[in-house]
Amino acid sequence: MDLSVIILNWNTCALLEKCLHSLLDCPSEVISVEVIVVDNASEDNSRAMVTEKFPQVKLIVSKKNVGFGAGNNLALPEARGTYLLFLNSDTIVHHHALQTLVEFANNNPDAGIIGAKLLNADGSLQYSCRHYPNLATGLFRNTPLGRLFPGNKFNTDYLMSSWDHATPRDVDWVSGAALMIRRSVVDQTGCFDEEYYMYCEDVDLCYRVKHAPRQKQGVEETWRVVYCPDAVITHYIGKSSDKVPTRMTYEFHRSQYLFYTKHYRAKTPVIMRPLVPVGIGLRAVGQLTRYRIKYWRRKLSGPRKKTP
Repeated sequence: MDLSVIILNWNTCALLEKCLHSLLDCPSEVISVEVIVVDNASEDNSRAMVTEKFPQVKLIVSKKNVGFGAGNNLALPEARGTYLLFLNSDTIVHHHALQTLVEFANNNPDAGIIGAKLLNADGSLQYSCRHYPNLATGLFRNTPLGRLFPGNKFNTDYLMSSWDHATPRDVDWVSGAALMIRRSVVDQTGCFDEEYYMYCEDVDLCYRVKHAPRQKQGVEETWRVVYCPDAVITHYIGKSSDKVPTRMTYEFHRSQYLFYTKHYRAKTPVIMRPLVPVGIGLRAVGQLTRYRIKYWRRKLSGPRKKTP
């Protein structure tokens, strides 16, 4: 089996159906593909829809919502592919994208992780490959300071937005919305760290893979993380997480702190270490405050009048 496509679903029945149709409509004469759906305790009609409309798809049911990383990891014992593609349920796979990813991996044996080119619903580019986050990223990314200086170099560098994303390129990390990894690399490094409930688990996985040794003709090197723009996937971002914005804001910042303590804390000057959790906490409070302001504005404005 060349490729195992693993889709984690939580209450996105309609989007999941479109995603599965796009996968099964992809030409697959050249490569062998299996599709595995992990349902993370959905409360909609997702499981019945998969069973009734896609009997060729393997369905794994979790009795509770265990989060992104743990949910995806449930598929590993069932996956038979040389490569594993972790794919969000709110995606549409363009023709030949799967074949392109597999062929790219075959031609680049030192690429441990490969990310597809993601597009927004309107066809615009989604910045799905990035540099590692740092202190400046936390100060300027989605903060009042960042909105005051929208073209700041810290955001530009983090998002790699000055590059046209038209050619393959080594990057620090790629989005877990469409992340393909070699099964042999998973066997070496492990897959998603289940301490992360949601967010940053893709950054963490890429970080670990990029620092994992790889033997090449007797010389020890490390695995590459590569962006492959010829494999195109549309991503309707945030369709699951938008259902619970307060909880996801908490999980996002919790995951940021977990990533910091796991990979950065030991390298941070001692005098700076107490400031990091304070900064992350203030950032979380700021985002939650904005959510509440938007909520009350909608509440006070009342229902919109329909135009005749």
